[in-house]
Amino acid sequence: MKGSTYRRCYCRGEDGRPLGKTCPQLTSKRHGTWAVRQELPPREDGGRRSFSRSGYTSAAKAQEVLDQVRALLALPDHDDLEALTRLGDRLEEVSKDKKAPLPDPSETRRRLRRGQKLTSTMTVADLLEEWLEAKRKAERRKTTLNGYASHVRVHLIPGIGDVRLDRLTVGHCQAMFDAIDDRNDVIAAENRARREQAARCKWTKKKGRPPAAERAKLDAEREQLAGMPPFRKLTGPATKQAIRRTLRTALNYAIGREYYTSNNPARFVELATARRPKGLLWTAERVERWRETGEKPSPVMVWTPVQLGAFLDAAEDEPLYACFHLIAYHGLRRGEAVGQEWGDIDFQRKVLTVAKEITVDGWTPYESAPKTDGSAGAVRIDSGTVAVLQAHRLRQQAQREKRLEAGLPWTDTGKVFTAEDGAWLHPETVSDEFRRIVAEEDLPPINLRDLRHGAAALVKAGGGDLHDAKEKLRHSSITLTSDTYMALFEEATEELTEKAAAVVPRARRAPAGTGAHASLTQEPGNS
Repeated sequence: MKGSTYRRCYCRGEDGRPLGKTCPQLTSKRHGTWAVRQELPPREDGGRRSFSRSGYTSAAKAQEVLDQVRALLALPDHDDLEALTRLGDRLEEVSKDKKAPLPDPSETRRRLRRGQKLTSTMTVADLLEEWLEAKRKAERRKTTLNGYASHVRVHLIPGIGDVRLDRLTVGHCQAMFDAIDDRNDVIAAENRARREQAARCKWTKKKGRPPAAERAKLDAEREQLAGMPPFRKLTGPATKQAIRRTLRTALNYAIGREYYTSNNPARFVELATARRPKGLLWTAERVERWRETGEKPSPVMVWTPVQLGAFLDAAEDEPLYACFHLIAYHGLRRGEAVGQEWGDIDFQRKVLTVAKEITVDGWTPYESAPKTDGSAGAVRIDSGTVAVLQAHRLRQQAQREKRLEAGLPWTDTGKVFTAEDGAWLHPETVSDEFRRIVAEEDLPPINLRDLRHGAAALVKAGGGDLHDAKEKLRHSSITLTSDTYMALFEEATEELTEKAAAVVPRARRAPAGTGAHASLTQEPGNS
């Protein structure tokens, strides 16, 4: 590639234009400065570029710089176009900053061989963007990628993105999480203020139409409400743990590629433990309390068998009844149920294979394999569920024939649960229908996912233990099952114990002041 050193000055003619090489004073060795120009490998789009730098006091110093640039350009093989382009990018970047030193040849050679970035001042933001790009190529599950991207965009880059990677410490990471806690305090205060203001803007219909004075007051209150910050979600303990996992994984990537040589600082950040919410039964006392206050005792609430039966009775004539039945009895996740195919159900062996699921990316549904190897597997179904699914299949076939006879389109997706035209069923449609039926029947509130949790209660009611629940729900570990369902199982055990004691027929009442179970051999006159 062409390159040269030359002497230049900044003298201008009478017209104000630079004289350049025509300056008559260039014949003097003391006039002007020396400069370097070296052609670089073309850009990725084929555009030409060069390395230029001036201000050298002698030809020898300029030649020394030119030799260093040429030595760098000689590092990649002449046919390694990718490495040449990357090196050209780096030298072009250095050329724009007149104070930036030339890259070290040995360090540049090492980075080229390992496919690393050539810049020596990589920031945490640079790393996170490179790591995300690598994840996009390797990770096919969009919801997982969206979670990583959200952590990076909302928390990590604003918090520590401008820190040089080689200077990142535990203190930087801890300060970022402390800032999240401070922001939570602000959000909580703003949410509380907005909630109080919204209460002042309400006017119940029972009071009738508000008078003019009240209307003016309400308008003023509502105008003030409109100017307040909207409700925002707090970053809870579980989310902060997930953010730290994302950062730790990205830093492990940097350590593996030798961008970063220290211990992973994300390991040593102190965070509050995220406690998994406990599953609780909707006992009569809890239902009564909920009706009085509107508060749920736990984020994970489970119906009793009687409440579940009431829901299924109400849903029996609904198009998605078989879907609700399958989730309630056998613990399929929403995406697994919507993604279930007829070809993966063996009615003779009464086995259902979970092989695909439909989840959403924003609002757009997409199909993927189950998230973990443990989630994909065989699920044994009972005879009642077999009958429900077979009846659903007959209705689906009849619906298909009816549409085709009417000249309407039908999409043969092979899915068990579909839209009216046979196309994929949007997962949120199942949740919407579930919430509608629950509200109409005035049942204590649970989420559709809690219907899956109820399958664990059915395992206990059938005489199973935590291990049986783990297998039914396809959890990765017994610890996960125990953390979520131990309280539920203990409540069920107490209920079963009382029922078992009540099963025993007694000829007479136990004497007052004695235990609940008097001796069967006790005589009437004995004390």
